[in-house]
Amino acid sequence: MMNELTLIQRIVVWILPVVFAITVHEVAHGWVAKKYGDNTASMLGRLTLNPIKHIDLFGTIILPGLLLMTGTGIIFGWAKPVPVDGRNFKKPLHDMAIVALAGPVANFLMALAWALLARVGVTIGIEAISLPLIYMGIAGISINLVLALINLLPIPPLDGSRILTGLLPPRLAWKYNQLERYGFIILVVLLYSGFLNTVLSYPLFVIQKVFFSIAGL
Repeated sequence: MMNELTLIQRIVVWILPVVFAITVHEVAHGWVAKKYGDNTASMLGRLTLNPIKHIDLFGTIILPGLLLMTGTGIIFGWAKPVPVDGRNFKKPLHDMAIVALAGPVANFLMALAWALLARVGVTIGIEAISLPLIYMGIAGISINLVLALINLLPIPPLDGSRILTGLLPPRLAWKYNQLERYGFIILVVLLYSGFLNTVLSYPLFVIQKVFFSIAGL
């Protein structure tokens, strides 16, 4: 369906789902961190859904825009990371893993919300109202599922690496996290080589099918 839209129309349809997918993902980290005893994000005013507080010029605007225009098949991005101080946790590795998991969980929940919005669009007979809801619902489902799956990859500093760190012995976890300095480079290489698309395409297809079914698409 998205192929029917012009580039400008695709940008209009995707902008809100992308911004909120990235923003709520970060807020979820900070909210769960606060529950586990770390108030850093709260004290810095980052526990807000105001996108301006979270926007990263490259990760939130430029990169998703480039991916949308170049048609790589996957659109993702990131916001400014919500600061989390593991020293405030009672069980740092375990609690940090739970905080990391909160981001992808938030994306799955948002995908469900967009699916329900698209479902409303499907049931409305007025095309001028139904089509925007359906298109934005599709975009919302897609970006949130992609973000959830990518962040679950065990590449430092993605959330998946924090979750894996919580399961590893402390010394091995420390060595593993030394890869963090190369994480962004690894991710970009995997993306533009097409390897990331190959790895994620089938699980993404299966999960999207479930959410599109909920949306009535």
